[in-house]
Amino acid sequence: MSNSTNSFDPSPYDLTQTKLTFGEKLAYGAGDLGTAITTNLLSFFLLFFFTNVAGLSPALAGLVLLIGKVFDAINDPIVGVLSDRTKSKLGRRLPWMIYAAIPFGLSFFAQWLVPSTDKVVLFWYYVIIGIVFNTFFTAVNLPYTALTPEITQDYNERTSLNSFRFTFSIGGSIVSLFLAQLIFAFFKDPTRQTGSCDTGGTQYIVLGAVCALISTISIYWCVLGIKHRAIASDRQRIQGESLKNHEEMSFIEQLKIVFNNRPFLYVIGIYFCSWLALQITASIIPYFVVNWMKLKESDFILVTIAVQGTALLMLTVWSAISRRFGKKAAYFMGSGIWIIAQAGLFFLQEGQVVWLYVLAIMAGCGVSTAYLIPWSMIPDVTDLDELETGQRREGIFYAFMVLLQKFGLAVGLFLLGQGLAWAKFQENVPCQPTPVQPESALFAIRLAIGPLPTIALVIGLALAYFYPITREVHTEILMRLHERKNAASE
Repeated sequence: MSNSTNSFDPSPYDLTQTKLTFGEKLAYGAGDLGTAITTNLLSFFLLFFFTNVAGLSPALAGLVLLIGKVFDAINDPIVGVLSDRTKSKLGRRLPWMIYAAIPFGLSFFAQWLVPSTDKVVLFWYYVIIGIVFNTFFTAVNLPYTALTPEITQDYNERTSLNSFRFTFSIGGSIVSLFLAQLIFAFFKDPTRQTGSCDTGGTQYIVLGAVCALISTISIYWCVLGIKHRAIASDRQRIQGESLKNHEEMSFIEQLKIVFNNRPFLYVIGIYFCSWLALQITASIIPYFVVNWMKLKESDFILVTIAVQGTALLMLTVWSAISRRFGKKAAYFMGSGIWIIAQAGLFFLQEGQVVWLYVLAIMAGCGVSTAYLIPWSMIPDVTDLDELETGQRREGIFYAFMVLLQKFGLAVGLFLLGQGLAWAKFQENVPCQPTPVQPESALFAIRLAIGPLPTIALVIGLALAYFYPITREVHTEILMRLHERKNAASE
């Protein structure tokens, strides 16, 4: 690789005009496949795995997830700074992806092992593994996302790149659930088959191994597919920086920029509420399906596929509605359907399986807007920031969006674990029959699947109502930016 890198000529890559090939776009999209698969499986399965396979109490399980996610949020700026300062023949970003890919896969697999029956040992094992995994997750994912504006400066090509990325992201989430369904069907838990005390959860081990392999390979596919563009981008950046003085902003200055932008505060509020509702639902749905609906563990995978599959199909629908009626209107429509579905889950009773799937599909319609609308509002916010400050600073706003997502995830999982513990949820004990849950625990599960996400979504809807950048306002922003650029060029 080093010889080809030394002889590589970056001059044919005009990043402002040259279109990416289909193969390059496909490879770039594949870079989000591994992180999407691992994130999806951890969101839907890990809390359930901790309590029902590893035997941790809900309080300890929630604490493990809180520590891991808080550390994940903290290491973002550290990896970001180190990535920006990396000097390599392969550029700034690719070495991180190359060297972190295998530890990323191995640490993901290690989270599905149960090395001891001692709860204290298990707690610290999962805390350490969670920190290691989240470190390598960031080392892979942050440099990958930073490549988006670097490998092309063309506005339409960036939009096209993101469409490939989200297709792989949501598609990977669905694929991971199908894999889980197949593996759970063929690899039964030996504890239930033979009555042994093997609490390893064979199906989870196999699922972790298969998905770790796919996730690692997809990262290398991305690196190989976009290597030349990434190298060309980095060399052109170095040449450009040598011609001008580069002024760095302090963290405090960045904070002031972000929190003085009022529309951005609405966007992060909308996003936080949507993501919190989604995460609480994702984590509690295995308990709801198994403990309240009295269905099999594999059935909640099918319910989740219904949600994610609908969300994927509805992306194009909401995109068209947004273009026709505006982003706020699309969010109102999607969230309205989602609120009805989420509230309806609270009233479901055992045996109402058809209604379970109907509500899952309705929820998927709204979940799609949680992916699409807040992220599509961010470019409007950065346009306003450019009008007010004269500079484009997308990175600052996107970084705070990711940071908020991780903190929201951490808080949601922690509170969920604490709530189940407070409601006296009974975790599985090795070599003992599956416990019967008390009414308090069942009510807490129903509360977490229905009213709690509904309240978060209603708050998000109120914030969306007051979001100030309408289609007309944005048109005026663009017009004033255009006038300023014309005046500067004269």
